[in-house]
Amino acid sequence: MLNYAVDPASLAPFVPAGTELDFFEGRTFVSLVAFRFLQTRVLGVSVPFHADFEEVNLRFYVRRRAAEGWRRGVTFIRELVPRRAVALVARLVFNENYIAIPMSHQIADVGLGAERRLCAEYGWRHRGTTGSIRMRAGGTPVRPQTGSLEQFITEHYWGYVRQRAGGTLEYEVRHDPWGVWASDEAAFVDEGSGLFDPALSSALGRKPDSAFLADGSPVRLFEGRRIA
Repeated sequence: MLNYAVDPASLAPFVPAGTELDFFEGRTFVSLVAFRFLQTRVLGVSVPFHADFEEVNLRFYVRRRAAEGWRRGVTFIRELVPRRAVALVARLVFNENYIAIPMSHQIADVGLGAERRLCAEYGWRHRGTTGSIRMRAGGTPVRPQTGSLEQFITEHYWGYVRQRAGGTLEYEVRHDPWGVWASDEAAFVDEGSGLFDPALSSALGRKPDSAFLADGSPVRLFEGRRIA
């Protein structure tokens, strides 16, 4: 997870109806997130050749006032996967901005305890260009401190998607809080693929304001409903 503070005005065109930007200590963030779907099931059923695959997404953070208080969630600007069927369903059913392109990953995890060292890299190819996210970390993952940026980034439990006909789809996401490793080294490289919004290219081209690995967990997504 590579996190960049950006001008709120650059995100305004992407904010779904019925939500507002969520700020951390007066700043708005976008995150480049790379991870693996493992043992994926749809309505409890595993789809052959579509259970395990990579994803890289560019997302930011919003919130919505509900009866119980603020619902804090994420909105995706771009999502990359290597499976055409996944991208097609996500675009047609949810109007998510998915694209299917060749992707790969390498993960090295050696040692134990304080001597543990991890290195993760996710790469992709698109129209003759390549891109990658690389990160290195070590030691033992820890639960983010209350009120920290790491907690803000990892603990948004709702998703919001703008719909073609207007309005917004809201869905709940449940998972246990994740432990995180602080990054020793992190880098994002993109050779002009055009996959990510040009208005954010200057931010993504600099060193991230924070970077960390998360250990992940089982995740459950619930059926969405229109809110606006």
